[in-house]
Amino acid sequence: MSGAGPAVDLHAYCREVEAYLCRRNGGHLIRVVGPSFDLVKGWAEQGIPLSVVCDAIDRTVDRAERKPGRRRPLRIEFCEADVLDGFDRWRRAVGVVAQDAASARPARGGLTGHVDRVSVQLAALLGSDRTMPSVRQHLPGVLAALDAVKAACGTARGTAREEILASLDRLDRTLVDAADAALAPDRRAGLQADAVRELEGYRGRLDAAQWASAVEAARVRLVRAEAGLPVVRFE
Repeated sequence: MSGAGPAVDLHAYCREVEAYLCRRNGGHLIRVVGPSFDLVKGWAEQGIPLSVVCDAIDRTVDRAERKPGRRRPLRIEFCEADVLDGFDRWRRAVGVVAQDAASARPARGGLTGHVDRVSVQLAALLGSDRTMPSVRQHLPGVLAALDAVKAACGTARGTAREEILASLDRLDRTLVDAADAALAPDRRAGLQADAVRELEGYRGRLDAAQWASAVEAARVRLVRAEAGLPVVRFE
C-alpha cells in the first residue's frame, strides 16, 4: 500500500483546522499561515482525517487546561505530536497502516498500566451523569473483571496472557455494542456516513473485504468517541 494520502482540498482542510483550534482557544484566533500552513498541509497530504486532528487538538488543549496558571492560546504546532500519534492509532484501528509505518509506531506501555488507566477512565464514566444508561449498566461488571485481570496480568505468560487479551477484547466489545445499540437510527446512520467519509480517499487502495472491514472499524471508533469510551482492548 502506498504511503501517500488521499487528495483533499488543502485550503478548506486548513481553514477547518484553524476554526476548530480557534474554538478550543476560547475564540482566540491563531492563524494557520506560513510554517503552520505547511505543517497542516502536510497532514492533509498524508491523509490524516480532520476528526483525528480535532481529537488531537482536544488532547493538547485539555492537558494545557489542567496546568495551573493562566493559559495562553495554543498554536497548532504544539498539537503535532498528538496528531501524529492519533493518526498512527487511527490507521491501525481501521486497518490502513502504511507498510513503512510499522517501525514508527510508539512503544506501547505495559498491560498492567493499561488496565489501570482504563479502570480510572471507566470509573469516571460510572460517576458521570452524562454516561449512556446502556453503557452504565455494564460498567460495574466490566470494572470487576478488570480488577481480576489486573491481579493476574503481572505474571501471566503464554496462553494465560492470550486469554487475558481475549477477555479485554470481549469487555471492549460489550461496551461498544451497548453504546451502539443506544444510538438513534439517524445518529447511527450519520456515524456510518462519517466513517465512509473518513476513508473515502483510501477506497481505491483496498479490496472489497478490506474496505468493509476498515469502514466498520472507523464506525466503531466513532461510536466509541460518541459514548466517551476508552479502548479496553490492549493494542
